[in-house]
Amino acid sequence: MRNSLGCAPLSGFLLLSLFGSGVATAQTYPSKPIRFIVPLSAGAADTLSRTIGAKLTETWGQQVVVENRPGAGTTIGTELAVRAAPDGHTLLMATFSHAVNATFYRKLPYDTLMDLSAVTLVASAPNVLVVHPSLPVRSVKDLVALAKSRPGQLNFSSAGNGSSSHMGGELFRSLAKVDIVHVPYKGAAPAMADLLGGHVHMTFDPLPSSLPHVRAGKLRALAVTSGKRSGATPEPPTVAEAGVVGYEISGWSGVLVPSGTPKQIVGQLHGEILRIVSLPDVKDRFTGLGFDTVGNTPDQFDAFIRSEIAKWGKVVREAKIFAD
Repeated sequence: MRNSLGCAPLSGFLLLSLFGSGVATAQTYPSKPIRFIVPLSAGAADTLSRTIGAKLTETWGQQVVVENRPGAGTTIGTELAVRAAPDGHTLLMATFSHAVNATFYRKLPYDTLMDLSAVTLVASAPNVLVVHPSLPVRSVKDLVALAKSRPGQLNFSSAGNGSSSHMGGELFRSLAKVDIVHVPYKGAAPAMADLLGGHVHMTFDPLPSSLPHVRAGKLRALAVTSGKRSGATPEPPTVAEAGVVGYEISGWSGVLVPSGTPKQIVGQLHGEILRIVSLPDVKDRFTGLGFDTVGNTPDQFDAFIRSEIAKWGKVVREAKIFAD
């Protein structure tokens, strides 16, 4: 007997064998050390990955090795993850740039949506619009007025083309209707170093890395870029509250695995990472760094990535800021 698709139905024995095989795969996972790729140099995503990796090691008894593989706007590390065996022993900490790159790069060595599977969105954090204290502005309104009086003379640094700090500046330029100049760097550290040194005027930096400098008085925070104020530093208003209507951008980090990784293993990873980010000590650590912990389902994270690709693809196309 054949079913409506013209295929013979599986026997009960074969169905049981297939199901049992899937269970066995999950039960024996992990069977060796896990490689956790961070496609960036040391920074916020690296901290999240190392915190989660240490907890996974404690629970599973297998070493989780965090490997920083920065370069080409996170595409080098991402390609390494895509090419890895889909057995759950390679994880990728994807970030905001992962969604931007789908449009920013005209040609990628992988398919952003098809070659990776979502596990969970781990955390999000707003960027913060910070200026060097020498700039004579105390608010977003002051900055917009100054920029309009000096078109093309104010600049903003970023961690590189396609980064959240770059997109934050492009969105600000578009919505505030100001002519500010983008100065890309090879990473967040040199971009911040030049801002601290007064060589550039401002940046739209992830809050976790800027917050220590703001607290030390080395930078002035004008506004956060998210839709609501930050719990880590509630004083600065949002950019939208400060007058740039419709402005919103937040950095995020979440775990992906190579496409084809068994669903049982994805489920096991998902459950364990959600447990970890719910631990009081982990939540306190993330909050202290300026993060909001998330922890959603694989389907929710997949839908989120698709929405981010659509949103930032529009910004990239309208600003004509392609990588090649």
